[in-house]
Amino acid sequence: MADIIKTATRDAYGKALVELGDKMEKLVVFDADLAAATKTGMFKKAHPDKFIDCGIAEGNMMGVAAGMASAGYTVFASSFAMFAAGRAFEQVRNTICYPHLNVKIGATHAGISVGEDGASHQCCEDIALMRSIPGMTILNPADDVEARLAVLAAAEMNGPVYMRFGRLAVPRVFDENYKFEIGKGVYLTEGTDVTIVATGLMVERALVAAEQLKAEGISAAVINMATIKPLDKEILLDAANKTGCIVTAEEHNIIGGLGSAVAEALAETKPVPVLRVGVEDVFGKSGPALELLDIFGLNAANIVAKAKAAIALK
Repeated sequence: MADIIKTATRDAYGKALVELGDKMEKLVVFDADLAAATKTGMFKKAHPDKFIDCGIAEGNMMGVAAGMASAGYTVFASSFAMFAAGRAFEQVRNTICYPHLNVKIGATHAGISVGEDGASHQCCEDIALMRSIPGMTILNPADDVEARLAVLAAAEMNGPVYMRFGRLAVPRVFDENYKFEIGKGVYLTEGTDVTIVATGLMVERALVAAEQLKAEGISAAVINMATIKPLDKEILLDAANKTGCIVTAEEHNIIGGLGSAVAEALAETKPVPVLRVGVEDVFGKSGPALELLDIFGLNAANIVAKAKAAIALK
C-alpha cells in the first residue's frame, strides 16, 4: 500500500472531469442541482460552456443525456446514487441502456458512509439495480487513484457506464504506477487459505484483514474487483482453484451486489464456499460514517471472522 492519504473518490471524479474537459471537445457534464456535493462544480468552473445544471429532475436529466449522446456527445450525468440509480431507473434502462448510448453516470454518496444523511440517502441497492440492466458497465473504485483512472477509462469506451463514488475520505490503496482496466480484477496479495474479493472502500479494509489473518498464520489472497459488471470470472476461477473458498466485501446490500455476482459466477464454474460481508439486507441509519461502518459490520474484524468461517466450510 502507498502512504496513507485520505481522499473521497467523489473528489477524484470532479478532478478527472476537468482533465477530460481539457482534451475532449464533444464532452458535456450534467448535474441534478448537486454540483457542490458531486464535485462536478469543479468542471463547471473550468468549462462552463460544457456544463448544464438540469435541476432536481434526475429522470429528465437522463433523458436529455440520452439525447445529447445520440447526437454524438460523450455525456457524464451526475447525482447521488439514490437518485441516479433509484429515482431515474426507468430512464436509465429505457433511454440510455436499451439503445446503448454513450452516457456515463457519476453516482456519488453511495453506501452507508453517507453518514448523517441517513437511510433515505444511503443507497445500498444501486449495484443490484444497475446489474439487472443489459449492457451496463459498473465501476466501483477503491480510492482516488483508481477513481480517476476509472473515469478516464469510462470516457474512452463506448456505451453506458455506472460509476460509484463515495462521500467519505478513504485511505489511498494504489500509487501512480497502478494500471486500471475495465473488466479486470487485480490480485493485491497472494494467499493459499482464503480469497477476499473486495470492492470500493472495502478494499483497504480487506488488506487490513489479510494482515490480521497473516498474524494468525492464515494466508489470504486479496482481489480488488473495481469492475462489478462485466465481472472478471477468470480471476475468480483462479482464486477458487488456489484457495478453495471466497469472502466478498462490499459497502452494499449482500443481495444483488458483488457477493451475489461472485456466487453466481462460481456456482456455474467452480462451486466453493462463498461468504459475504456487506449490509445484511437492512436499511441504514443516521450517524457518523466511520461508526456506521462498524455498526453494519463493514470492517476488517468481520472480514476476518467470515474468512475463518469460510475456511471451516472447505
